[in-house]
Amino acid sequence: MQTFKGKKVFLTGHTGFKGAWLTLMLHQMGAEVTGYSLAPNTNPSLFEVIQGEEMCLSVIGDLRDTQLLHKTMTECQPDVVFHLAAQPIVRTSYQIPAETFEINAIGTANVLDGIRMLKKPCVGVMITTDKVYQNNETGQAYKEDDRFGGYDPYSASKACAELVIDSYRKSFFNPDDYEQHHKTIASARAGNVIGGGDWAADRLVPDIVRALSKGEAIQIRNPKAVRPWQHVLEPLSGYILLAQKLMEDPVKYAEGFNFGPNPADTLTVEEMTQMATEIWGGGTFVFPQLTNQPHEAGLLSLDITKAGKVLGWRPRLNARQALEMTLEWYKMFYQKGTSSIVELMKEQINRNFVIL
Repeated sequence: MQTFKGKKVFLTGHTGFKGAWLTLMLHQMGAEVTGYSLAPNTNPSLFEVIQGEEMCLSVIGDLRDTQLLHKTMTECQPDVVFHLAAQPIVRTSYQIPAETFEINAIGTANVLDGIRMLKKPCVGVMITTDKVYQNNETGQAYKEDDRFGGYDPYSASKACAELVIDSYRKSFFNPDDYEQHHKTIASARAGNVIGGGDWAADRLVPDIVRALSKGEAIQIRNPKAVRPWQHVLEPLSGYILLAQKLMEDPVKYAEGFNFGPNPADTLTVEEMTQMATEIWGGGTFVFPQLTNQPHEAGLLSLDITKAGKVLGWRPRLNARQALEMTLEWYKMFYQKGTSSIVELMKEQINRNFVIL
């Protein structure tokens, strides 16, 4: 894909798990990437493992620091903006609820303000989550026009972000007036992603890998919870495709899109853990009796029909393939260190996604 060759890309959240993968992908495609994010908050950090600072101009900053954010965006003069930065953990949102709303909702508005201030055409892909939908736990797969909502502060803050995005689209980047402002934005909603290099707390696969690598029993907090599992490369390929489509037709694609796995890959936490121990070649798991735990959604799934029909996007990996690729990454990291990681990541990209 030559679409991004020589293009200036502004990427928020570049030091995070998904952001580091996207930084590598964009670098491989020849884009000039400026990253804006807080410093890596896990140890190890995927961004540091892949030496991401050599693949982009890395600026360490907070979405709430509007002066630095807008200065960096103005200096970048981006053709494309990918907004990934967020407070992304449900359980953390119970500890810092107001800050979660500030980062995820107001932070998104700050990025959109930066796009609004640009004196040139710009495409914006704003990343939210599958949790933006009002989850009634009925088992339905949510469509793009379903009602937004959220029980926990994280989900609600991301639903707020969707309202902010829609307001900016109508108020400042209205597709009907594109020839006046030359800006176009779309939102992308994805579910639980897995992949090599995620060391965040309170995420299933990182918790599994930490336990397996130490020979400890895996602690399963919510075994019956159902999630749409997909490899991180799946939604990232969707974000890239959506940006490409917006560049081709900035009016037609200025909407929200779901990027999720096929329905068969919506599995319980227990099923994923069992599969992980089979692929790893051993391991045990237990169900600790936990009390006074914050509410977490029991069932979430996305209807991805629109992305298929409108964008021509489809998932390429099933849950087992995604987990095999993920554990392949971690085994190499723990056995060989960082020396071969970037080449493995490039190989995994090229093996499954024709984007370069």
